[in-house]
Amino acid sequence: MCLGIPGQIVAISDPAALRAKVDVDGVRREVSVALIGLDGPGGARVGDWVLVHVGFAMAVIDEAEAKETLDALKRLGDMYEQELSDYSAIVEGLHPDPAAPRATTS
Repeated sequence: MCLGIPGQIVAISDPAALRAKVDVDGVRREVSVALIGLDGPGGARVGDWVLVHVGFAMAVIDEAEAKETLDALKRLGDMYEQELSDYSAIVEGLHPDPAAPRATTS
């Protein structure tokens, strides 16, 4: 599965090399905008939201879609963190594994 993360373009850092600086939920990183370009309709501009995957801006998206996707990723992150916490507690013996066979008394 591939995951694209929404980020907002904060600067065109190198127009000749088609590079932009993108803010992804507070973290800024350089990405290539070669797949969407800088010129013409649909070209990347400062303030645009883009879908970023492995260092490339794959598509320009609207702000509502970007916010919705970021919110969904944060919710998944919370569920994932809870799963890790529960697993850690099981491994450390802090609470029983619900899938483990139960001891029986005769």
